[in-house]
Amino acid sequence: MGGNNFIVDTRERAEQYFRNSELYCSESIIHTINESLGFPYDKSITKLASGFPIGVGRSGCLCGAVSGGIMALGLLYGRRHGEKVKDDVLKLSADLHNYIKELYGSTCCRVLTKNMEFNSPERKRHCIKITGDVTEWVAGKMLEHGLNQKTTL
Repeated sequence: MGGNNFIVDTRERAEQYFRNSELYCSESIIHTINESLGFPYDKSITKLASGFPIGVGRSGCLCGAVSGGIMALGLLYGRRHGEKVKDDVLKLSADLHNYIKELYGSTCCRVLTKNMEFNSPERKRHCIKITGDVTEWVAGKMLEHGLNQKTTL
């Protein structure tokens, strides 16, 4: 699968999970990244992302998609117990945060969805797009670092 196809396919799958109400933003991202790698982690890892939607447990704070993207970066570049902290995961997490902040003006859920009714199709489309943007960014970093379905983590 070519690089651009990989990125587009990964984005579209994450958006589809959210669009179909199978998963929320953060869950869609971590599940899709795990899936894109060929599920090196048990599928139940998606549960780790379940408290982050709607700005961390509906609090309206950090966007769940950003949280999901940072968790996905942890899957890719994080450390295991006893390992030294890896600068890559910290830098990439900050880069993702800054990318979304530059793109949308904020990473705060309540700011990103200001003046949108929660159950409206407009809000859902907006959040699906942000989920896609985060997933695309993470998938692009995967390719830059040589990670794909054949990668062993």
